[in-house]
Amino acid sequence: MVVPDLLDHLRAAYKPDSEMPYDDLFYQVKSAPILVLDDLGTHSATPWAQEKLFQILNYRYNAKLPTIVTVGKHLGELDDRVRTRLEDPELAHLFSLGGAPAGKGIMGGLSLPILKEMTFQGFDTQGLGLDERASRNLKEALRVAKTYAESPEGWKVFLGATGCGKTHLAVAIGHFWQDRGLPVEFCVVPDLLDFLRATFRPEAPEGPFPELFEKVRTAPYLILDDLGTHSATPWAQEKLFQILNYRYNAKLPTVITVGRPLEELPEAWVSRMCYPKVSDIFEVEAPDYRGLPRRPRAQARRRS
Repeated sequence: MVVPDLLDHLRAAYKPDSEMPYDDLFYQVKSAPILVLDDLGTHSATPWAQEKLFQILNYRYNAKLPTIVTVGKHLGELDDRVRTRLEDPELAHLFSLGGAPAGKGIMGGLSLPILKEMTFQGFDTQGLGLDERASRNLKEALRVAKTYAESPEGWKVFLGATGCGKTHLAVAIGHFWQDRGLPVEFCVVPDLLDFLRATFRPEAPEGPFPELFEKVRTAPYLILDDLGTHSATPWAQEKLFQILNYRYNAKLPTVITVGRPLEELPEAWVSRMCYPKVSDIFEVEAPDYRGLPRRPRAQARRRS
């Protein structure tokens, strides 16, 4: 059954002149020896529709009945009760096809040409004349990033000088999630703030700003690149704190890259990044792989 058509049939079965009573049709669908549900997620998400689909899938989940489901959107956009059953590794097998939605997101996502190349496979841990210590550090950074991508919980914060590879690791995590059909928002922080400013109208709260801001703040998976490189206006600091604080309290999977010493950031941000029950920090110690000479971080701290 194509899911929107199935729901139409169920609605029509309520009519007195229906060929098959509603209860008979509903039981036939939920208990079928083999069921194929096509285009789950393309239906109108009314409470009634969500309830019926959950009842069908939950019945089949508990009975372990053979079921094939095709989904035309990111799993993170489905009803949580349905999503958790589709993602249960003990019962469900997920396959992401090449035609799955890429999820450009509000900022263009991970679709830009340079970002497309930033994968785990393309992360260099040995070249460019790195010394043994830097190479070991990059290998550990890669391992940490892969582990987090496979089991995202709370925050992962990458510190490091410009060009050390921290953005590459963050983007690679995003590609990993995206390949599994998860909804990822990738935002370079200064660009994000410019985008939000352009939609912010204090006199018109019904405009696009609230929707865009909420989309970033509550994104199931969020990457914030170059935190701390923005202009530190009170408005910018307030908006970023609201985003960080919400995600901290909700323990939402969040990857953050920071290119400056933590002591230069607002204390309210740092205290959340340093709380081990929510956040884990890794410092990438390699030099700029694009060829620029690296300024020692200790020297940068003294100058600051």
